Amino acid sequence: MAVNREQAPLKVVLTDINTHVVEAWRAAFADTPGIEIRKGSILDENVDAWVTPTNSRGRMDGGVDGVIKRHLGAGIQLRVQRAIRDRFAGSLPVGSAVCVPSGAVNPKFLISTPTMQTSSQNVSETLNVALACAAAFQAIHQKNHEAPGSITSVALVGMGAQTGRVPARVCANLMWTGYTLFNDHCFEDYDDLRSTIVAQLDDIENAPAEKRVRIAPPQRPATRR
Repeated sequence: MAVNREQAPLKVVLTDINTHVVEAWRAAFADTPGIEIRKGSILDENVDAWVTPTNSRGRMDGGVDGVIKRHLGAGIQLRVQRAIRDRFAGSLPVGSAVCVPSGAVNPKFLISTPTMQTSSQNVSETLNVALACAAAFQAIHQKNHEAPGSITSVALVGMGAQTGRVPARVCANLMWTGYTLFNDHCFEDYDDLRSTIVAQLDDIENAPAEKRVRIAPPQRPATRR
């Protein structure tokens, strides 16, 4: 049975220091309400949760992960890896996420969602960004289901656009796709999320790489509520 979504609106901020990513977001999310887009560091965003693209082991040794670890302290990696160990037997699959207390006032929570299995992996030819983006919002949904009102605002960066080497336009398109498909579906769990999104995006995965940036996601399916 599908889980009912909470009704409170979620403030979503997309922020990145990469001008190309910001411009690509503005194009991809042009018709999407409720999204704030700006150029800057995620460290400057005063929201309830930050989303960091990570690897399956939660090693925060580079990219945005490394920036956030330096900002919040080494303890944040320990909390992320403990959550991965406890909930996913030590390896966080792409298309899943963990949400842990940050140990800071801002943000209150850190959501780690892998765009890659190992550090600095090239994921430009995968659907990992869409899966990671949807998983981040699933983690928010689950947290608010457990403790209503815990996360009312969230900031995300350009997933996979740095160490994952995903081109800016592809990154923006796939993040839009992950966000849109999450809002069109109610997922039972991360396994359901992964299987549904991969099925929906099969045409994109099978398309030539040079055409992917021009392929719109499929027509919105009927919601499973």
